[in-house]
Amino acid sequence: MRILIINCGSSSLKYQFIDMENEFLLAKGLVERIGMDGSVLCQNRSGEKYKIEIPILDHKEAISFVLKALLDEKHGVISDVSEIDAIGHRVVHGGEFYSQSVIVDDTVIQNIKECVKLAPLHNPANLIGIEVCKGLMPSTPMVAVFDTAFHQTMPEESYVYALPYELYTQHSIRKYGFHGTSHKHVSEKAAEMLNKNINDLKIITCHLGNGASITAIKEGKSIDTSMGFTPLEGIPMGTRSGSIDPAIITFMIRELNLSVAEIDDILNKKSGVYGISGISSDFRDIEAADEDENKRAHLALEIFYSKVKKYIGYYAAAMGGVDCIVYTAGLGENSPEVREKTCRDLEFLGVSIDKDKNKVRGQALEVSTVDSKVKVLVIPTNEELMIAKDTQELVMDFKLFKEELEDKIIV
Repeated sequence: MRILIINCGSSSLKYQFIDMENEFLLAKGLVERIGMDGSVLCQNRSGEKYKIEIPILDHKEAISFVLKALLDEKHGVISDVSEIDAIGHRVVHGGEFYSQSVIVDDTVIQNIKECVKLAPLHNPANLIGIEVCKGLMPSTPMVAVFDTAFHQTMPEESYVYALPYELYTQHSIRKYGFHGTSHKHVSEKAAEMLNKNINDLKIITCHLGNGASITAIKEGKSIDTSMGFTPLEGIPMGTRSGSIDPAIITFMIRELNLSVAEIDDILNKKSGVYGISGISSDFRDIEAADEDENKRAHLALEIFYSKVKKYIGYYAAAMGGVDCIVYTAGLGENSPEVREKTCRDLEFLGVSIDKDKNKVRGQALEVSTVDSKVKVLVIPTNEELMIAKDTQELVMDFKLFKEELEDKIIV
């Protein structure tokens, strides 16, 4: 089965085309600046890069150009759109509707619309991708894979906030968590690497990038995660504040005369390690400044390390122990210093990093010492492959169900 993975942003579109027979990546690409000047599509096929710069007015045109790129005689990988067996869509928010991926139908589309109020920046773009593909390829089955779905196994004590309960029951204000596809993927890979049954493991997964979240996974299920009602909660990120005293917001409104929009901009775009350092949201820039003895850069890094470490300790306590800590995403996979510093002083839990092994970047490897009670792993995330796997499984099950139903009708 050949599956097209679509990830629509507000002005961009990422895609991958995967042959699931051997999980081979046939092509991947990115469309940027949709509806803006300087629109561009870049596609990579087995290392061969293909780029076109052309006005792309909306997502419908963007997906049309994606199909043209895949069909291109010289740079493409298919000769007809019928060779696309299914489409998997990344959808950020599924609310409490979905605890797993689903075949897209009218009810699913309506439920995703209901969740727009919970993810106003993401779900509208995800919906556009679904609607456009439905129009261009009406007979091709589609699957929605939700960032929030994996965390729907959290118990109430993990997701209900200490607010008037009616805010949850009437307005859906609760912790949802994000990066679920990534946390699920690397936890399953960790079990494989350790040659253990995931149901016998207590795993803490650290998805550390410009956006970052940490998840406690017990017996293969998410029982708590650092991101909350929105992706703003949790540890400090590139430009996001992470968890703060909520009274700071009312203080800024009252004393600084800031609007809701201005505060939202500060918390999401001007805070995090960027806000502390005043240098950049890129950890590589901050690490370089730290080496030059920039005090604010050093402070930003130490705050980040401290917050990650606190969540690791918190989740170890919540699960009654930990067998494995996993680092993934851009920073988790590629920064030996982040791994070393966030495991610092965790020896009492049985965590011990091997400094030589820890020099690895972007490769799946155990980086703990031989005698470390808690295993520390680096595992590159692959959210697109997880989306493809879910899509394949659901589409095959759906086709089998239809065939069985048709046989019963004929009989």
